[in-house]
Amino acid sequence: MQVTETLNEGLKRGYKIVVPAADLDAKVNEKLVEAQPEVEMKGFRKGKVPMALLKKQFGQRLMGEAMQEAVDGAMNKHFEESGDRPAMQPDVKMTNEDWKEGDDVEIEMSYEALPEIPEVDLKGIKLEKLVVKAGEGEVDEALANLAETAQDFKDRKKGTKSKDGDQVVIDFLGKVDGEAFDGGAAEDYPLTLGSGSFIPGFEEQLVGVKAGEEKEVKVTFPAEYGAENLAGKDAVFECTIKEVKEPVAAEVNDELATKFGAEDLAGLKAQIGERLEAEFAGAARAVMKRGLLDELDKLVDFDLPPSLLDAEAGQIAHQLWHEENPDVEGHDHPEIEATDEHKKLAGRRVRLGLLLAELGQKAEIEVTDAEMTQAVMNQARQYPGQERQFFEFVQQNPQMRQQLQAPIFEDKVVDYVFELAKVSEKEVSKDDLQKAVEALEDE
Repeated sequence: MQVTETLNEGLKRGYKIVVPAADLDAKVNEKLVEAQPEVEMKGFRKGKVPMALLKKQFGQRLMGEAMQEAVDGAMNKHFEESGDRPAMQPDVKMTNEDWKEGDDVEIEMSYEALPEIPEVDLKGIKLEKLVVKAGEGEVDEALANLAETAQDFKDRKKGTKSKDGDQVVIDFLGKVDGEAFDGGAAEDYPLTLGSGSFIPGFEEQLVGVKAGEEKEVKVTFPAEYGAENLAGKDAVFECTIKEVKEPVAAEVNDELATKFGAEDLAGLKAQIGERLEAEFAGAARAVMKRGLLDELDKLVDFDLPPSLLDAEAGQIAHQLWHEENPDVEGHDHPEIEATDEHKKLAGRRVRLGLLLAELGQKAEIEVTDAEMTQAVMNQARQYPGQERQFFEFVQQNPQMRQQLQAPIFEDKVVDYVFELAKVSEKEVSKDDLQKAVEALEDE
């Protein structure tokens, strides 16, 4: 087999590969010899079919396999000997399209090689870690917000009309064609207006009622309603309004604490403090990660594969276009051209991506099966009721697995660099941390 270099410009590489006909024929014969003991054919005992007949019967198919194996072998040997790593899948094509059995096979292979990544003195990197303590003020603020979500209701002044968000306590009896139906009645039912817990149109008609009032609510059951005898039917609900209550934040006490799984108020405050500090730490990590990437971007510079740059710039342009045009859900839109700004951002992303990949490889950092499983489970929660199908989709889709694996790998590499870098802590307020996070989003 002959491999001849035809292009070597920057990161672009081109090669001509010639596989001699004799090599292919030898590989086909090797496959036939291997298969002969198991072949059965009419008129011959198992394993006794003549080679000539086997070659006539199966030679054409095996020749195709032999070609593919020979080309794959030549490519693998080339990458092993040259040390090149292709940035993307190499472009491989057969040049002698009029090939016939007995001819050599001529192949052209081209690709862009990944660049040599320069060494970086990670121990010389200086980073600042923002630290926010969850003080009494922050805990009390979070506690007040929690009380809002665990709202109670208190009686409105007698004669006051109900508003959206109020709770009305009602007796109701539902009828279709003048006849009551199963499940259409209740007494002292607490209904929060605007909750969407009743069929469409029901709650809206109870806005503006007063305690002691009687009200007929007319609605139509949805066509896809679960009970077939009611689906699409018009109904009238005779309602008696017994109480009208307004929402109020729950009192901050031990009872509130038990609602959220704590033994008492002190225990709830401790839990909130821990959660807040975990949130602050997560935000501070994001700020420090950006600082690290900025430092690395200053420290390294090397040629980038044009194909990776173009792909990344196109993806950035496409993503930003959809953010600016949220009404367009599909991809049936004009072609989006990447601007110089997109290309500049793409250059930073590709450079840092290659650098982090190199650092991770040298440090032998890997994503474990447990970490991947957790990532898939987290993603599957976005598809309630379809978790199993999502798991199967990920198993069958290497690109999706790569999308889930990449951010985990990157974070592990970033944590590895944090351990080596010189990190100084700076205690700041929650507002200062928030401004630092907002600054990340603005860039």
